[in-house]
Amino acid sequence: MERRHFMRALAAGPAVPGMLVAGQALGAAPDVAAQGERAYMLRLLQRMAEPVLTLMAKGELKKKFALELSPTWDGRRQSVAYLECFGRLMAGIAPWLALPVDDTPEGRLRQRLREMALQSYVNAVDPHSPDYLTWRGQGQALVDSAYFTNALLRAPTVLWEPLDAATKTRIIAEIKGLRRVEPPDTNWLLFAAMNEAWLLSIGEEYDPMRMNGAIRKINEWYAGDGWIKDGKDFHFDYYNSYVIYPMLLEVLDVLVEKKGRFWQAKPQELLAQATRRAQRYCEHLERFVGPDGSFPPIGRSLTYRTAAFQPLALLAWRKQLPASLPEGQVRAALHAVHKAIWDAPGNFTADGFLTIGFRGHQPGLGDSYSNNGSMYIASTGLLALGLPAGDAFWTAPAQDWTQKKAFSGRSFPKDYAVNY
Repeated sequence: MERRHFMRALAAGPAVPGMLVAGQALGAAPDVAAQGERAYMLRLLQRMAEPVLTLMAKGELKKKFALELSPTWDGRRQSVAYLECFGRLMAGIAPWLALPVDDTPEGRLRQRLREMALQSYVNAVDPHSPDYLTWRGQGQALVDSAYFTNALLRAPTVLWEPLDAATKTRIIAEIKGLRRVEPPDTNWLLFAAMNEAWLLSIGEEYDPMRMNGAIRKINEWYAGDGWIKDGKDFHFDYYNSYVIYPMLLEVLDVLVEKKGRFWQAKPQELLAQATRRAQRYCEHLERFVGPDGSFPPIGRSLTYRTAAFQPLALLAWRKQLPASLPEGQVRAALHAVHKAIWDAPGNFTADGFLTIGFRGHQPGLGDSYSNNGSMYIASTGLLALGLPAGDAFWTAPAQDWTQKKAFSGRSFPKDYAVNY
């Protein structure tokens, strides 16, 4: 079946054997609405992942993934788009890939995508593969190598351990080779830190300074009330979501688990502090969700779409949502956000690949570094799919979120700044 017909069938329903439809997700949940919400997110995951992994597993991503560049493209090598596409996609779907495989439609899909992902990792670092990625000669490679390793950190038993020895050796060499890139004093510090955290997690030699320096700077940049600056100046955008909180928490996870070296404070104390701050930031994210699922279109990289809600999905997956945000409320809010963005036409090309845009195809919103590969960071808004269908996140009764209560004239919690 031609890919454009495949993707139309995906949007329409169960016309293709093995295609997931509402009601076919893993296990049965008492809340029918919640089951439909999970099925919706799962179909979105499949729609993002299957076209990319199908091609890359065959070594055909570079050949058939037609690039779209921002109108203000800054001239960097276009081939960085393929590492962006694969690395960012994998960071979002890794927790779901780590769930058990069974003979349900979801289990069979997971097995298929997992096998393609493993072959894609092989091709990504094989110099003889047509899909050998752009690891050298570009600073951008540091950015997307961090999403590449973040996925391995999120699902080590299914994405790292099964790889053959030669592929593991090649991945380690490429990641260590990126130490040649000196990150600026921005969120880029966390990309270097993520790579070192991953190396530490697998027992490899790591550079503690690239981890510790990033953590120190992030703490220096804490602005208060859950917000962290991206450098010395405050930027009102979603980079706390795209990079800062997810990578900070997961770097600290590794330091705590592996008893890594740190400068002064104990890593477990820093992790507890970062978690509290992330929870406060998530309270703001939840309040951003309008009654119809809309949210403020603010800041740069707005074309990353629902990646703006990665921290909410991450804390849901980690079972660390604050008491102020019940699971059924967060699930309902995230579902409203996803429908507000993804139900619009133009988010995908006829061949099934993401376009540049916020809600649909809006290339004029692209930044100077934007390409359609960059857009696959949107998969990180689906991290809650790493929870099985029987988890309380999916079975808890749906609850209206803050703005839906507020604009219907009902009572809703007051909000005050915090001092941690």
